[in-house]
Amino acid sequence: MKDIHLFQPAFRTDECLYEIRQCLERGWTGLGYKTLEIENQWKRFTGLNNAHFLNSSTSGLFLALEMLRDRHSWGSNSEVITTPLTFVSTNHAILHAGLIPVFADVDQTLNLSPTSIEASITSNTKAVIFVGIGGNPDNYEEVVSICRRNSLILILDAAHMAGSYIGTNHIGHDSDVAIFSFQAVKNMPTADSGMICFRDSSYDQEARQRSWLGIDKDTFSRTNSDNHYKWEYTVDYASNKYHGNSVIAALALVSLRYLEEDNTRRREISTLYETYLTDLPEIIPIQHCTKSPSYTSSRHLFQISVRNVDRNLVMSELNKRRIFPGVHYRSNQNYKPYQHFVQSCPQADLFSETLISLPLHIYLDNNDVRRVADSLAESINKCRYKI
Repeated sequence: MKDIHLFQPAFRTDECLYEIRQCLERGWTGLGYKTLEIENQWKRFTGLNNAHFLNSSTSGLFLALEMLRDRHSWGSNSEVITTPLTFVSTNHAILHAGLIPVFADVDQTLNLSPTSIEASITSNTKAVIFVGIGGNPDNYEEVVSICRRNSLILILDAAHMAGSYIGTNHIGHDSDVAIFSFQAVKNMPTADSGMICFRDSSYDQEARQRSWLGIDKDTFSRTNSDNHYKWEYTVDYASNKYHGNSVIAALALVSLRYLEEDNTRRREISTLYETYLTDLPEIIPIQHCTKSPSYTSSRHLFQISVRNVDRNLVMSELNKRRIFPGVHYRSNQNYKPYQHFVQSCPQADLFSETLISLPLHIYLDNNDVRRVADSLAESINKCRYKI
């Protein structure tokens, strides 16, 4: 009996090696060349006007908050409404920029509740970060409307949303900035990388400079302008080194070719889970795309909320059956850096204690999905009276 893990990235090895070999033979593995190729391919795929390839989506979040703070002269009392139910990089970026995270609650979609967002707006509110958990676009359009009505910046943390759509539009076209993740276990895997997509082209140009330590001309463009290396440049920002490189971009180019195919399979697996888990009263599957039939989720995650049983016991029983699920996420309000920013978020707190992410990747066959569902039922039955 094989182990079934939460994630298992799919790399088309021969195609990846071909793309990487081009970098090595050309002698260019850094910024430029393949990074420009993946940016152009990503813009073509998504329809987004701007795209800058970075070494991680975390870098994109940090870069976006830094730039918005400086562009709009946000002071230390400036607030950013955000979710506690996310990976910590979302909220670390707010703290790193010297801003105040204001935690709004989620609803049954696991995404920010529009009602909670509106209740959290003050005269100091400058922006909202929307996180599409697991690729789910539910509530996004309502949040866009709230931001427009209140003249707030909308930052889309789209780490899970490569291949999520509102109608025929790829997610992100109506946010001020969207940041995508191509980390190793994401739907479009590399080793680690991301893409930052500003709506305003002037922000895109500034991001390119800031992501290369504030230097106004990267080495690739200086080398290729007229086949002479031009050493002179200026530095306008004391920024960080956030840009991606051509070797990782090579992996991204291959992964993008298969993104739609792989996401289709992820949606099929999610539908199977929903079918198999209907008779367990202790399990509430987290539904995606409930707000509109025109929504499409990338289905990065399949999550359930377990009730009236101990989550840790259930996960331990699954591990005994060689099935290894995960948790996305624990409320960030439980962590030390946020102890001074705690808000009442009862739904996020509930999900923080009850969520389980079931295995979801393209190497699962239908029998594997059935085995996970049956093992979950067995584990629930064993744990039912141990609370």
